[in-house]
Amino acid sequence: MNICVIKPGMFEERAKDALPPLLFAILKPLTPGDVSITFIDENIEPMPTNIKCDAAAISIDTFTARKGYALAGRLRQRGIPVVIGGIHATLCPDETGEHADAVVIGEAEDTWPDVIQDLREGTLKRRYVSKNNAALGDIEYDYSVFKGKKYNPMWIVQFSRGCRFSCDFCSIHALHGDTLRTRPPSAVENTIRQLPRKLIFFADDNLFTDPQRVNELLEAIKPLKRRWVCQISIEAAQDYELLCRLRQSGCMVVIMGFESLNADNLRQMNKSANLATDYETAIANLHRAGLMIYGTFVIGYDSDTPETAHELARFAASHNFAIANFNPLIPTPGTKLYARLEGEKRLLHGKWWLAPEYRYGDTAFQPACMTPEQLALSCREARYSFYSLRGIIRRLRGVNARGWVRIWTYIIANLISRKSIRQKQGRRLGE
Repeated sequence: MNICVIKPGMFEERAKDALPPLLFAILKPLTPGDVSITFIDENIEPMPTNIKCDAAAISIDTFTARKGYALAGRLRQRGIPVVIGGIHATLCPDETGEHADAVVIGEAEDTWPDVIQDLREGTLKRRYVSKNNAALGDIEYDYSVFKGKKYNPMWIVQFSRGCRFSCDFCSIHALHGDTLRTRPPSAVENTIRQLPRKLIFFADDNLFTDPQRVNELLEAIKPLKRRWVCQISIEAAQDYELLCRLRQSGCMVVIMGFESLNADNLRQMNKSANLATDYETAIANLHRAGLMIYGTFVIGYDSDTPETAHELARFAASHNFAIANFNPLIPTPGTKLYARLEGEKRLLHGKWWLAPEYRYGDTAFQPACMTPEQLALSCREARYSFYSLRGIIRRLRGVNARGWVRIWTYIIANLISRKSIRQKQGRRLGE
């Protein structure tokens, strides 16, 4: 039996910012040796016009759902059974079930073996529901699945799943609930030792899920002398000594959700850690510890105006953020935000991810203090101004890009972000 595992792209051509999907490395060891498995990531390679397989498994997020459903329809017309999983399938199983022979809800570790067995026996069920409790230390990863695939020079490693915060706009809590799990630091160390490239990206939504284990992790990977990037919550930046340990163990860049400078917005999005943190102190500590800052912002909450995105872009530039995202607020299904906006009848589309008129960067709801067009335009202008060539050069002087490796990392990351923004902005999903 030959199974094709597919990750659809948001658009037709190669994505400038594509990273290896960790799912591929997880599924390979879970697949019996007598089952042939082919991995296709449309973000970096063209989709074959005539996929040859006995069954197909498609992993979708909300932005790729429309394209994934269309692909599933074509395959099913040819008599190929289709299984759909991923974040969007987990959050919208009823919708997904209309386009698939089977839907996987949740994690793969305890569902994929059953899917394969039922495909063999011709008894595929309509749904496979994970218990979402796999011991992360028992998970095997096979990175050989990425051989020959042209991704950006960065490996994906996972230390934990889940987040101890429950932000209004984030789907992570909807996926994992209050469950927090970590891999043994020794297992993470062993994984990194096997990876040939030196740059690592921790896929954790918040590396500081378990502070004690994080300290053990830092000690375990420090001797490896790898350079890495991670996401952390902002309150961690109040601890200068902790940031120094991050830097000494190889961390170059921290991704941090600043989200807003407005306290009312932070309260509305349930961003309690940010309300209790002084941004200026956090930023000063990060710079002093020698870490580059990748700041993310969400624009569109009820206290935001057409000027907010521009103010945030000036804030990020003046504080020498190496990278920054200025994201229009997106109501993702399954989140508290989506339920609230739906209840207030402020959604512009029943399901924006399926609406043919929706374009990347568009606003999918009615903001309180501006028009949808003003929100979309202000976010686009903030992105363009921050990633102007002049802006990139000016920020280089103050972003802790000391040494050629860090300078090169900064330049490449900014050029990739600049190209990716222009590639996506205003595009219809799936085109």
